[in-house]
Amino acid sequence: MIKPLALITGSAHRLGKAFALTLARMGYDLLLHYYSAEEQAQQTKSEIEALGVKVHLVQADLTQPDQIQSIFTTLDSLHSAFRLLINSAAIMPVANPLDLELQDWDSALDLNLRAPFLLAQHAAKRMTAGGLIVNISDIAAQKAWSRYPSYTISKAGLESLTKLLARSFAPNIRVNAIAPGLVLQSDVVNPEEWIKLVNRLPLKRAATLDEITCTLQFLINNEYITGQTIIVDGGYSLIT
Repeated sequence: MIKPLALITGSAHRLGKAFALTLARMGYDLLLHYYSAEEQAQQTKSEIEALGVKVHLVQADLTQPDQIQSIFTTLDSLHSAFRLLINSAAIMPVANPLDLELQDWDSALDLNLRAPFLLAQHAAKRMTAGGLIVNISDIAAQKAWSRYPSYTISKAGLESLTKLLARSFAPNIRVNAIAPGLVLQSDVVNPEEWIKLVNRLPLKRAATLDEITCTLQFLINNEYITGQTIIVDGGYSLIT
């Protein structure tokens, strides 16, 4: 019996790694993308292989369309039942709108929005027996975070893209998004800021990785959901 195959971008660490481990336990074979975190990607691969799951690594710069194509060349060589794409890779440039460099605008939009579109195009052509695409958005899509203009706009665009692709790819392919709130402290937020942000939440704590990955499991198991963004934010969206 051929196992289903999942492709996860940005899977070397953080949320991408958590998704990979969850899918491994669900019985998926995995094609894990990474960009520069090779050591972490190898560690993730080793952890998943210890579960008895087939894992393949692929390195690519997702801001380069030809390298996205190379991912699918690798995928085609695996002769697997490709059923799931998770667009998790993203960057978060820090700058106010007056100071944001064009390079930071382009890099965020190219990786956070254009790449998921191109990946979805390639995926849909191969999911001939049906499949699921899950875009990882952010509660930022619903906010006006002035320190992260290119990031927030790219995530808002990603949620719009989710709806558009869900309508276009139906009925065989479903497209949904998950929008986490505060989960893992990032490098662009210092510890003091992080504590203040968490304390503002109605639930007064950050999400656990399990609380995000179980949302992925829900979207996999409930085949009557498409075009939706599932917000998992501890009430962050309630804060004005």
